[in-house]
Amino acid sequence: MGFSEARFEDTEGGEMKEKPYSNKMSLKYISMAKAEKLKSLILARIQVARLNLWVTRALSMLMLLGITMQLKSLGETVSSSRTPTSTFSYPLPPERVYENNGYLMVSSNGGLNQMRSGICDMVTVARFLNVTLIVPELDNTSFWNDYSQFADIFDVEYFIASLRDEVRILKELPPQQKEKVAESLFSMPPISWSNMTYYYNVILPRIQTNEVVHFQKTDARLANNGLPVEVQKLRCRVNYEALRFAPPIQALAEKIVRILRDKGPFLVLHLRYEMDMIAFSGCNEGCNEQEIDELTKMRYAYPWWKEKVIDSVQKRLGGLCPLTPEETALTLRAFGIDHNIQVYIAAGDIYGGERRLATLRAAYPNLVKKETLLPSSELDPFRNHSNQMAALDYYVAVQSETFVPTNGGNMAKVVEGHRRYLGFKKTILLDRKAVVDLVDLYKAGSISWDKFSSEMKEAHADRMGNPAERLVIPGKPKEEDYFYTNPEECLASFDEPQLSNDDRQQEP
Repeated sequence: MGFSEARFEDTEGGEMKEKPYSNKMSLKYISMAKAEKLKSLILARIQVARLNLWVTRALSMLMLLGITMQLKSLGETVSSSRTPTSTFSYPLPPERVYENNGYLMVSSNGGLNQMRSGICDMVTVARFLNVTLIVPELDNTSFWNDYSQFADIFDVEYFIASLRDEVRILKELPPQQKEKVAESLFSMPPISWSNMTYYYNVILPRIQTNEVVHFQKTDARLANNGLPVEVQKLRCRVNYEALRFAPPIQALAEKIVRILRDKGPFLVLHLRYEMDMIAFSGCNEGCNEQEIDELTKMRYAYPWWKEKVIDSVQKRLGGLCPLTPEETALTLRAFGIDHNIQVYIAAGDIYGGERRLATLRAAYPNLVKKETLLPSSELDPFRNHSNQMAALDYYVAVQSETFVPTNGGNMAKVVEGHRRYLGFKKTILLDRKAVVDLVDLYKAGSISWDKFSSEMKEAHADRMGNPAERLVIPGKPKEEDYFYTNPEECLASFDEPQLSNDDRQQEP
């Protein structure tokens, strides 16, 4: 409604009569009033426009915040540098979406197979705590002084992608968490042989409080027994399916197996008779005085080897020493193993060299190692990395027709379990006390060869990697069977048909 230029007066008849203004002041007043009204209208419109602009900006900020939150929860794949699905020639499992309770960093410790088992446990812990696992870092400070990292030994892309339906795994912390741990990082070793209750009640609250927790050790941090079946099965899945070796290691290991198979069946002998093992164990059967002195000096040189004074004779009679090459040769012959079979030695340099291998080579002339099967140039990239060299031997050991470990170390245990998982492949688990007793009797002339052979076979009739219950000793986890030696919860029963390795990898 605008201003009128007339005013109304009452007439005698009661009608309203319009009477125009006639003076200049009135016209000026009207013009000023109209200008003020127009000014007010313009200001009002400006204020409305400004309000609309602020509302638009606020809505935009809310939208951006929402997108940011989505990217934070779902887009961590960017910071993790995960391999895109398109790089795989096989379908990947659907990604499990869950509310992330925090981040778990781990430093694996020990040799290759000790670290391998620990990694399987840490993946399992991360999954059931609903946290994000950062790809484990490997031990660079152990006796072997190997600076290999995870991606140097294992196929990291496959590891992350194949487990994405269980747990989120990143190659590194997201930027925000990186900044946080640069200032302060909560680091601790979890208690050995713990059950899941410990991780739920103790570890999870610490992760939720600190957002990022670092485990300094991973060896034997999860119990062998008393865990839910789904926990045990995930440990198996990680170990036997997700932990593939890095492509260069896998390709060379497959080549070794092809070379061996082209010549017929082969037996892998894990002859744990390297200098470090003999010095550590204090077992010097068959060593001369100079060698005994050398081994003793080495044992005293390493402070983390706690036991210094060792009675070699008593330890051997108790079945606690690695078998010597000579004892091993007699044992294999007693089992009736074909003289012409290829015997692949999965080990480093044998202490005493050819002098100590002479008896074994005489019994089994087709004695080979990776160093004798491959050109030096093909091994050179791995030669100064003991864990990568051990990975080659691990693969060959798993693939062999027969596996014979001469000492109960980590590789022997983990390979045994892997071979059980692949269908109870023949693994001769030597009873070292029985072997030593029989060898001594035979060498002393107390029993004939036929008696020696029959007694050896009888002592090992149930020690061929066949189905068996895992030994459980409550309260004594070090004395009971190791989970990864006999992952019973993951194995097909004796009556069920066994799956090949290829079949297992094709399972959903």
